[in-house]
Amino acid sequence: MSFYAHSTGRLDKQDWQPLASHLLATGNRASANAAMFGASALAEATGRLHDLGKYTHEFQRRLSGDFHRVDHATWGARIAKARYGPPGTLIAYAIAGHHAGLANGQHGHERTPLSERLSEEYREACLPKLLPDWENEIPLPGKLELPTGFKPLRPRVGFQFSLLARMIFSCLVDADYIDTENFYRHVEGRGPRDENTGPSLQVLRDRLDAHLASLPKEGGINPLRARILTHVRAQAADAPGLFTLTVPTGGGKTLASLAFALDHALAHGLRRVIYVVPFTSIIEQTAAVFRSAFGEYGQEAVLEHHSAYVDDPNSQPQAREKRERAMENWDAPVVVTTSVQFFESLAADRPSRCRKLHNIAASVVILDEAQTLPLPLLRPCVQLIDELALNYRASLVLCTATQPALGKVDGFPDGLENVRELAPDPRHLYEQLRRVSVRHAGELDDAALTKKLHASEQALCIVNNRQHARTLFQSIADLPGALHLTTLMHARHRSRVLDKVRSHLRDGEPCRLVSTSLVEAGVDVSFPTVLRAEAGLDSIAQAAGRCNRNGERPAQDSQVLVFASPDWKPPRELEQFAGAFRAIERRHRDDLLALEAIKAYFQEIYWRKDGRLGDDVLALFKGVGIEDLPLESLAARFRMIETRMRPVIVPYDPFSDSPGKEDPAADEALKDLRDGKPVSAAARKLQTFLVQVPEQAYQALWQAGAIEPVAPERYGEQFVRLVNARLYDPRFGLHWEDPHVRDAESNVW
Repeated sequence: MSFYAHSTGRLDKQDWQPLASHLLATGNRASANAAMFGASALAEATGRLHDLGKYTHEFQRRLSGDFHRVDHATWGARIAKARYGPPGTLIAYAIAGHHAGLANGQHGHERTPLSERLSEEYREACLPKLLPDWENEIPLPGKLELPTGFKPLRPRVGFQFSLLARMIFSCLVDADYIDTENFYRHVEGRGPRDENTGPSLQVLRDRLDAHLASLPKEGGINPLRARILTHVRAQAADAPGLFTLTVPTGGGKTLASLAFALDHALAHGLRRVIYVVPFTSIIEQTAAVFRSAFGEYGQEAVLEHHSAYVDDPNSQPQAREKRERAMENWDAPVVVTTSVQFFESLAADRPSRCRKLHNIAASVVILDEAQTLPLPLLRPCVQLIDELALNYRASLVLCTATQPALGKVDGFPDGLENVRELAPDPRHLYEQLRRVSVRHAGELDDAALTKKLHASEQALCIVNNRQHARTLFQSIADLPGALHLTTLMHARHRSRVLDKVRSHLRDGEPCRLVSTSLVEAGVDVSFPTVLRAEAGLDSIAQAAGRCNRNGERPAQDSQVLVFASPDWKPPRELEQFAGAFRAIERRHRDDLLALEAIKAYFQEIYWRKDGRLGDDVLALFKGVGIEDLPLESLAARFRMIETRMRPVIVPYDPFSDSPGKEDPAADEALKDLRDGKPVSAAARKLQTFLVQVPEQAYQALWQAGAIEPVAPERYGEQFVRLVNARLYDPRFGLHWEDPHVRDAESNVW
């Protein structure tokens, strides 16, 4: 009898994929995926066993048109555990979950736990008889062991095995997807999918060197930036591991860290650079900086990927559906992603979220603005950082002007050790790059803020919520150069506003910008005066980075005024940060941005959050071994953004003379979706037109008919667009106070 993995429409089965071919090819590919962290043998066995349950009469009938569901994943998991003991149990998680997702070892969350899947009761009730033919077609190793060089640490060994299980899972699902896709491409008369097609890291470094050589070396702080760059790059030959890069805003961290990453990767045979930014709002601008630096290679070299679009967690793709998965596997030389995408993927349970994980191994990971790691998950994030360096050949750089106190020497629980600083004498750098004076201005109500903005022709005011920003902007909207910036604008809209800001500042024209904190996230603007509502000291330091950014004025003439806002109470979580700032301000008011003040601030925050730094997540692993890994429970609990946000595509050009006119780029991407063209390319194009809205607002817009899905017969509600153009204001972005507002013309039949 012949056994097949995937079928086509041909009844004679002449072009069906032989099962043994699929299992052996998937095993070989999974083995290659795991080579960078010494787990080739484990991954190869996982690939060879993952579809073993297709050696059954029931599954072969399914391929011929009998659509009764057949569990084809559990048999391979059973064989793995029976033959290989604990290492076999470790790969059994991946085999059993390669369609539905990873389950717990015991005590199921929503999925059936692995222990139950492997029980005799489950076999008798749910599994068809496994035919012995597989033993003649699929050779297996005599024994399996943990990866070569794997370093278990007794206090957190359960946590380590959890990540290893996900890495093996990643190797499997990526190999499975690609082999399945290549089979169907062959059936359709096409060649295999392109892999590793981007320019080499050597080519990118050469192009970056040329770009850096073209930058000015004289004038202002350019000589200091050049010295910082040279010093950072000189340490690229250091052994892989953990690094910090502590450079004040304006010191050239972004390009210095990229140059170090490329030098370091080439020196140590690492494969790619992964640049992790804190917010989706700055992915596009960071990627644009890199593409510009890489010149003609930029578009092909840099992949943007964030969490705006995710697959349906209930989907269980089979055969052809695997080709339709939108998630990237990060097979690119430079990846720019978000903290949410990076860290949540490392704790995820779904194939689409985990597929890329193996490509983090043997990479250089730059964690930009490392101080923004979320406090409720800080300890698990720190352990993930440490584990990637310890067992996956990754080098990680915590890059920021306000370095969080995450070292064991700082008193952080299970803190990082052996961390090397790349910057030349951060304390001296701070003195050299001091460009502003920061002081607390006391209480300023909206009337006082409006008065100050009237008196200052060029000023930036940053407040803590969008409604406050909108209200304050309305009070100055009639002034020359009044502008507003909010996350309720899509990224392309924000970019256009920032272009206006830079033009006004460059030409000495009036420019009064009211913004939420999004302007602090690496936005390159330079105001003479910045007003900042009370927040954490790290946020205040970021706000100060938008003042006198390039040293155009004396520091004493460049004011950052922190104020308390009696008219607007900050959210409870933000009040905790503001309270810690006030405590530090009393002790360090002479120099609020000094490194000692920053360190004291983070220690104050960690003390105030005692026991709430992700301890509940780590408690999942207390006393846990390979048999009872809480894989699904971790994914459910590891959420960096607690309030659910939903992406809405806003395809309109707010600067068009014709209100409600769609932007051509958005229109083209939406047409591609409707026409069934590659979904990942369209999704990437649409990222710059997304506005994230809270669940309650999303439902209000939906009920009012103001939003509707794009090609729902194909994507369900994955892509939802705004159809009521009146709800997108060129000054304020998206609003939903009255989602029923419509153009008069739309009411005429």
